[in-house]
Amino acid sequence: MQNTIRATGSITTPFENIPAEGEAVTVAPGVLWLRLPLPMALDHVNVYAFDEGDSWTIIDTGFSTKRTKAIWERLLAGPLGGKPVSRVIVTHYHPDHIGLAGWFMQKGAELVTTRTSYLSARMLTLDEQQRPSAEAIAFYTRAGMDADVLAKRTEERPFNFADCVDPLPQGYTRVQDGDTITFGGRSWDVRCGDGHAPEHATFWSRDDNLVVGGDQLLLSISANIGVYPTEPEANPLAEWIASCEAFQPFAKDDQLILGGHKVPFTGLPLRLVQMIENHHGALRRLLDHLAEPRSAGQCFMPLFKREIGGGEYGLALVEAVAHLNYLHQSGQVTREMTPEGAYVFQAVAGA
Repeated sequence: MQNTIRATGSITTPFENIPAEGEAVTVAPGVLWLRLPLPMALDHVNVYAFDEGDSWTIIDTGFSTKRTKAIWERLLAGPLGGKPVSRVIVTHYHPDHIGLAGWFMQKGAELVTTRTSYLSARMLTLDEQQRPSAEAIAFYTRAGMDADVLAKRTEERPFNFADCVDPLPQGYTRVQDGDTITFGGRSWDVRCGDGHAPEHATFWSRDDNLVVGGDQLLLSISANIGVYPTEPEANPLAEWIASCEAFQPFAKDDQLILGGHKVPFTGLPLRLVQMIENHHGALRRLLDHLAEPRSAGQCFMPLFKREIGGGEYGLALVEAVAHLNYLHQSGQVTREMTPEGAYVFQAVAGA
């Protein structure tokens, strides 16, 4: 395990008011903070609008739902002053961030995102399934999913991107790590991270203290780090920790971080340390738990320190697999398959 990294400074939340539905909060000159609803435990996503004079650049879009589109119409007529959205910049391909990119493109907006985000979202919106694939069922079985949950999932229509992401037209503008982009009267360095989503773009202003963090830089909560049937041997936790470490040389205490959830905050150096140590702590607890062989479905308590059920179960399971893959691929645990077809992991003596 890596030694704990120390950081000075503190975390602050400068804004007392959260934007109400259909309203906005100004967080910097020409920058509006908007909030859109999500139908899940994490019940909102933050989006940001940057004034271009005769139009707006927006960062992320929310889900594609009738309610969200109606809220956007109110925002466009109200806080956005009737000016059009000329550009949509998407931090990563998850539905709450790219869901309405295609809707804005149909209205004339340019889409700017990473290649991975565009191709992933376009592929997933075209891949509509009525029942889970055989590969997905095998993945959940190997993860040790609860038998009742697995039986129910087998018979249900799975989540499809097309349920909450508008179709994406062909064509977009690519950004990648190391690029510089201009929007909202500022020049921004593009820095990409991995772990929560591959090639997740963050934007660091050269002209003031703003950083657009998406889900890569969040206050008080950890972005979900999951392994999925598409790449069952992935090690996103190693990628997440490496990304946090790569951001550390650029982090300053006075930067205002505009995250995809919760509220804007300052104190990024300390927050990065917290995000790294949060997972190292979880890995230490998990190793202790693996004194006896356990499947991913038996590892929720040491990772999350509470009972998991309902709508949280699926996200918890894929995050448990991510932590187990990290330990397995770093040689700290062994992995064997039970007669029932589930992988069980056990700590290596002295790990």
